[in-house]
Amino acid sequence: MAAIVQVRLLGPVDVMAGGAVRTVSGLRRKAVLATLALQAGEIVSTDRLADTVWGDHAPPRALNTLQSHVSHLRTVLGSKAAILGRPPGYVLDLGGEGTDVRLAERLLRQASLLADPAHAAAELREALALWRGKPLADLTGSAWLEQQAERLGLLCEQIERALAGARLASGEHAQLVPQLERMVADQPLDEGLHAQLMLALYRSGRQADALAAYQRLRLMLGEQLGIDPSQALRDLETAILRQDASLSLDTPAGAVTLPGTTAWPPATSPSPVPVPAQLPPAIAGFAGRDAELASLDAILPRPAANGTAPAGTVVISAIAGTAGAGKTALALHWAHRVRDQFPDGQLYVNLRGFDPSGPAMDPDQALRGFFDAFGLPPERVPSGVQAKAGLYRSLLSGKRMLVVLDNARDTEQVRPLLPGTAGCLALVTSRNQLTGLIAADGGYPLSLGLLTVPEAYDLLTRRLGARRVAAERRAAEQIITSCARLPLALTIAAARAAARPGFLLAIAAELRQSAALLDHFDGGELAVNVRAVFACSYRALSSDTARLFRMLGLHPGPDISVAAAASLAGIPSGQARMLLAELARAHLLTERSPGRYAFHDLLRAYAAEQAQAHEDDDARREAIHRMLDHYLHTAETAASRLNPVRDPAAATPPRPGVTCDDVTDYQQALAWFTAERPVLLTTVAQAFAGFGTYAWQLASALTCFLDLAKLPASAASVTSTTPSVKAALPGGRGCRRWTSSASSTTRTPTRSGRNSARALR
Repeated sequence: MAAIVQVRLLGPVDVMAGGAVRTVSGLRRKAVLATLALQAGEIVSTDRLADTVWGDHAPPRALNTLQSHVSHLRTVLGSKAAILGRPPGYVLDLGGEGTDVRLAERLLRQASLLADPAHAAAELREALALWRGKPLADLTGSAWLEQQAERLGLLCEQIERALAGARLASGEHAQLVPQLERMVADQPLDEGLHAQLMLALYRSGRQADALAAYQRLRLMLGEQLGIDPSQALRDLETAILRQDASLSLDTPAGAVTLPGTTAWPPATSPSPVPVPAQLPPAIAGFAGRDAELASLDAILPRPAANGTAPAGTVVISAIAGTAGAGKTALALHWAHRVRDQFPDGQLYVNLRGFDPSGPAMDPDQALRGFFDAFGLPPERVPSGVQAKAGLYRSLLSGKRMLVVLDNARDTEQVRPLLPGTAGCLALVTSRNQLTGLIAADGGYPLSLGLLTVPEAYDLLTRRLGARRVAAERRAAEQIITSCARLPLALTIAAARAAARPGFLLAIAAELRQSAALLDHFDGGELAVNVRAVFACSYRALSSDTARLFRMLGLHPGPDISVAAAASLAGIPSGQARMLLAELARAHLLTERSPGRYAFHDLLRAYAAEQAQAHEDDDARREAIHRMLDHYLHTAETAASRLNPVRDPAAATPPRPGVTCDDVTDYQQALAWFTAERPVLLTTVAQAFAGFGTYAWQLASALTCFLDLAKLPASAASVTSTTPSVKAALPGGRGCRRWTSSASSTTRTPTRSGRNSARALR
């Protein structure tokens, strides 16, 4: 039988195996072991390990050195399987209580649930005995490890307080007074300790001393902080003055309210521990998403053959997508479908990361809500997010629970709420990509896009009935198009149609003809208002990124390159690339192909609204000029690569702030025109509204490409928006359609050139 192995952190770092201590040589090896052990069962990235071990002074071959340290530690632990390589790092897997910290947390949790205070005191004494001195005593120089040592010191204080409460409830008040006096001397402003001391003194027949202890605290709080003792402590003083019967040891300890202390219920009536079931109702009319549901099914932790929690690490799935994509609907639909596989309960919290009604929720507040779900009294909850997170993970230890963290702002908001136990699954939804959660915590990414057309039909059918949708199919098609297949917009449109039977065609016409499209997607509440939910994502952007987002609303094409976006905003291409990446991480843009970005029509409409609201007429017109200069001058360069003898149409240099694509040869010119052809067609059409010179100049360069590449069939593919494109093709002479006057350097378009520009509209 293999020896039980435990990493000890509550003192100098070492390993206990089969009752014998195994030393770990080398401070850096100890740091690696401690970092893995403090996150036992979780994947720790090599970056985190390197940062903890070396800080800013990692050697060039740090990864190789880490591998060497891990190999040595496996030998000390007695098994290669004790530390497993799991991208992007390693995971320490020694079972449920592979560290003395886990054992201490389990004993504390177990004691808090016991009805008998004497039994609880025994558990707590066992927990305190695990401390062999200062935690991580032989590790210094790492800020993260020092923070962890401080956290473990707070855990020791929490256990000491709980033990004092258990002994007080067991009748050991007289023996407890000296220890409480020492604890009060160390923490003279701690009301919980003073409350325990006052009650211990009173029960020891020292009423005057108990009242004197209260007065000392009252004076100290007034002098140092300018505050009075809490109401609970004042009530305790009043009870001592009156010699209230509730203070008697014969009265159940739960009847005495002591701030910040642990109380035990009467032994005759232990309170049952509730099984949390916090999932909100599943979204009615859920449609589609079969591929996404299958992806979630694939990561389900499978229980062991005996029905216990599976071995390994906690499973984390991060569902990300644009505002209104239906992330919450998907998460709740799947959570209800699999909840029976998590018999120990389901926790849910809306973190309000992007909530139009208020600020994001603090992780501390979310943890308090989870403790309420477990029926944990407030006086047993420690202070500080880290201590709360430790207690939370202790409560989940050994359980199979589903935790849904909805509408998260970022990784830092989520991380304290992640379970630490294999068998649990955390399902996170966010408008951001949560790259840190995926890279550092081993999360499984799931990107949620727009519905497919069949899925959109399915949604309308579920909301309106198959007969009605089939009878007015063309209206349904128009609604789907106007809603850009965004689930939230489709849901609002369906709700309007359900409230107006027989008006499906009228609603479709309203959406098609409306100049203010977003006005029609208001469900009467902020959570079901497309403009409001977009605004939450927009307000979270940095100022430079928000400006670029607004400028993109002025762009007419189906997608945009980095250089074109840089020209719109008048910024360097490197900066534009970073800002576009930020928009993509926030799911306000989609990177359709490397370096080309797009957003759906409703987001385009919102961006255009913001440009209208926050940019004046001159700024908008100048941005459009820069964009047209980008396309014209790059197109001219590309056309000259296709036909070197062609006369250029653009006579003036590009404006300041314009970035042109680098087109240096024939193949690059073909590639650029091929990628930009749909954009150029819509840009020519836009240029006719106030930028006429650009229209015929762009038409000339584009016609050169279409003619030379012999693309009449390709041109026909866009006739839905440009029905006369074919007429613009000049039968092979499109690259040479311009004449020059010997007396003027200004080129003018021939009649054929003007007709080409009109045709390209």
